[in-house]
Amino acid sequence: MRGQRGFSLVELLIVVAIILIIAAVAIPNLLRARIAANESSAVSAVRTINTAEITFATAYPTVGYSPTLVALGPGAGAVACKPAGPKKAAACLLDAALANNVANGGKSGYTFDAVGVVKAPSTARGTYGVGAAPLVFNKTGVRRFCSEEDGVLHFDKNTAGLTTRTTTGTAGCTIAPYLVLQ
Repeated sequence: MRGQRGFSLVELLIVVAIILIIAAVAIPNLLRARIAANESSAVSAVRTINTAEITFATAYPTVGYSPTLVALGPGAGAVACKPAGPKKAAACLLDAALANNVANGGKSGYTFDAVGVVKAPSTARGTYGVGAAPLVFNKTGVRRFCSEEDGVLHFDKNTAGLTTRTTTGTAGCTIAPYLVLQ
C-alpha cells in the first residue's frame, strides 16, 4: 500500500460545503448588527443635535433656534472652527462630519437635517425639527428618527422603505407613523 498524500476531492467538497453553511448563517447576522449600530449612532446624533439647538437658542436669543444644521457646525464646507470664534452662521456646536453630512454623503449610514421654524408673530425661530433617515433602506438602516424642541425622540418603523428626513418639528414628528422611542 502506498501512503496517502493530501486530501481527496470529496473531503475538500465537504469542507467547502461546511464553510458555505457557516457563511449563510453568519452574514445576515452581521448585516443586522451593522444596521443596529448605524441606528444607535443615528439616535445619538439626533440627541447631539437637540443639545446643539438648545445651546444655539440660548447663545442667540433674538434668533431662536438655528436656521439650518450647517449653522450649528463650523460652516458650509468647513472642517474646523475659524479662529475668530463662533457666530450665528457657524456656531461651532457640532463637528463638521455631522453638520455637513448631507453634502458629504451622510454619516454612519444615515443622513441628518435640522430646520428652525419661525412661530408668528415673532421673527425668532420658536421651534425646530431634526430628522434622520437611512442612506440605503435595509442596508445602512431601517428606521427613521426625528425630534423637536421638547427633546423627545420619535421613530418610524419605515415599512415603506423611505429615505427622506422629517424636519418639520411638531407638525411632522409627533403624528403617525412616528412613535416615541423608549
